[in-house]
Amino acid sequence: MSTHDTHSKLIGYILWIFGFMGAHRFYYGKPVTGTIWFFTLGLFFIGWIIDLFLIPSMDREADLRFEGGRINYTIGWILLTFLGAFGVHRMYMGKWISGVVYLLTLGLLGLGVLYDFWTLNSQISERNRVLRHS
Repeated sequence: MSTHDTHSKLIGYILWIFGFMGAHRFYYGKPVTGTIWFFTLGLFFIGWIIDLFLIPSMDREADLRFEGGRINYTIGWILLTFLGAFGVHRMYMGKWISGVVYLLTLGLLGLGVLYDFWTLNSQISERNRVLRHS
């Protein structure tokens, strides 16, 4: 995987299966529409079906928008999705203190996890930038 291939189409399509909940849109850095999909069941399933054809362009856009590097977006998103309340995704990024806080507070009672769904791509991008220059 090159540093410019930050996101995976395969993961995008797997998340699309649950896309009526906005999972693939959060993954590709579209938190506003991800939230809308979550509350409207993928715009009443119509937007969800259209997204089947939009995933390649969302993937290209994410690859251009976000900074590649040592922290892998796919791993970060899998850890957030399945272990977010335990802070494992934050520990993976090297944010040990907030990771332990999440572990002890179940992701700050879910609010921190929600925040991370909105910002994980930017957090990983920033962390990769810092790691590249250190």
